[in-house]
Amino acid sequence: MDEKLNTLKKACELLLYDSKIEAVELIRQQYQFEYKTVNKRKYSGQKMKIFIRDGFIDRYSGKKLVIPGILKVLSTYFPKDFPYQSHWKMSETHSAYWEFIPTIDHVSPIATGGRDDEANWVTTSMINNSIKSNWTLEQLGWVLYEPGDFRNWDGLTNLFICLVDKDRELLKDPYVKNWYSLARRAMENKDI
Repeated sequence: MDEKLNTLKKACELLLYDSKIEAVELIRQQYQFEYKTVNKRKYSGQKMKIFIRDGFIDRYSGKKLVIPGILKVLSTYFPKDFPYQSHWKMSETHSAYWEFIPTIDHVSPIATGGRDDEANWVTTSMINNSIKSNWTLEQLGWVLYEPGDFRNWDGLTNLFICLVDKDRELLKDPYVKNWYSLARRAMENKDI
């Protein structure tokens, strides 16, 4: 039996015999809770840099991801066939938003003491970020895939820029405008 599970079993058995002190001592000695300081997250301006660094690859699955703004372009043109809801309500938002939109995740979760810095950040899909939550890769049985190469897969970034350049009305949408600005800045600064 797993050591941690065995500790829980023994503690519960001790409780059956009204041995609360022994049960809590067992937990303190063999499966102690560790309080951790959680640092405030602050990386909104650095997302594009990390997505480019990782080649728009989901580092937990190896799957290709896309620049977020391109899906919103599709939703703008086809609101009924490619719906978007501002809070990503699954019953009202196309599943592509969950499957292909990248986000930053902490390989070592902040909730368990992981650092909030680029060395601990990876690109993943929204769906895998949701699944992983505060778990470690080891706990989930996952591996960390190698980053991709932005020169081989740009996450449809150039196509997104071309679409917005062709239809400047798309910039009226703040979400599209934000990702367009980030994409342009990244390309001009050669963050690749």
